[in-house]
Amino acid sequence: MTAETPLQPRRAAKAQKAKFQLIEVGIVIALMLVLALILPLLLSGFRLGLLGRFLSLAIVALGIDLIWGFTGLLSLGHGIFFALGGYAFAMHLQLNSLGEGQLPEFFGLYGVSELPFFWQRFYSLPLTLLIMILVPTLVAGVLGYLVFRNRIRGVYFSILTQAALVVFFNFFNGQQELINGTNGLKTDTSVLFGQQVGGAGMQEVFYIITVILLALVYVLCRWITSGRFGRLLVAIRDDENRVRFSGYNPTWFKVLVFSLSGAIAGLAGALYTVQSGIVSPQYMDIAFSIEMVIWVAVGGRATLVGAVVGALLVNWARALLSESFPEVWLFFQGALFLLVVTVLPEGIVGWLRNQAGAKVRSLLGQQEALATYPSLELDPDVQAEKGELVD
Repeated sequence: MTAETPLQPRRAAKAQKAKFQLIEVGIVIALMLVLALILPLLLSGFRLGLLGRFLSLAIVALGIDLIWGFTGLLSLGHGIFFALGGYAFAMHLQLNSLGEGQLPEFFGLYGVSELPFFWQRFYSLPLTLLIMILVPTLVAGVLGYLVFRNRIRGVYFSILTQAALVVFFNFFNGQQELINGTNGLKTDTSVLFGQQVGGAGMQEVFYIITVILLALVYVLCRWITSGRFGRLLVAIRDDENRVRFSGYNPTWFKVLVFSLSGAIAGLAGALYTVQSGIVSPQYMDIAFSIEMVIWVAVGGRATLVGAVVGALLVNWARALLSESFPEVWLFFQGALFLLVVTVLPEGIVGWLRNQAGAKVRSLLGQQEALATYPSLELDPDVQAEKGELVD
């Protein structure tokens, strides 16, 4: 009778890990097919429009999970990038609906007789698509560099992002002559490719586009976090000083991932704008940016799938409750967040993964599970023996 070699448990663990990943991919594919092919046949136009907006919010939740769940950067100002993407697309739609030489209606209310120079860039749809991604990326990159180069992190980083949010909110609120200030820019009556944006046909098109882009953003985030770069982000989250002493400069990695998260938020803001019919400074409201964090916390940090689940679950619950009990929703949202913090600190998906991890530990033993699954929640004695941040 031959003794079991040390490689056999590790191979079994890798096979089990591949099985879990395959199951997750299968669930994501099935969910996308249901969203794209089945739900449009079952839901009314109003409910489908709501779902399209929630899927747009799920995209920005993926960006939040990328920087908070994997990198440990809790941003409370992502409404900035979300609104910038929305404004960029709304400005194109406003111009695209006018005849030659005409100005958007609100300009006449403030005595503006000539189109401002920065508006002229939005006549072109390809340039608009580039701007709605590039501008949030650059703003996030500049803000991130100014913060990270001074090694500001933790709660101070969160406070700075919220302070930046307040600055942008007040600035956009006061620009009545340029972007209609507090009233915002409407898009539902605009025209794109000869069709009214708020029409049922165009809204279905935007819904399908949102589903496709949600899948692509998920794949992008999964690819970023699954390799060495992803393990480095986790290492920065867990012990930034140790990463720096290992020869890496965390500043540029954090700037890169923060810029990418800003780009994702800009894309989400544009999709949300065309499906809600308006963009306004309210997108940069403090409460809205905090809600983005709540979605990720409810679904589960550092899971990606949890960000999507949390965004859909919380927003759908808000829609249902606010229709019948509008005064109850805020209490429910607070209770939900308290429940997650106290009972399910790793969120819904994180809890499910821990249950699966317990099964792996029972089959392979704590040491082998820890060697193969560094993210599992193991006994403190075993964690103390590992002594490494990443595998």
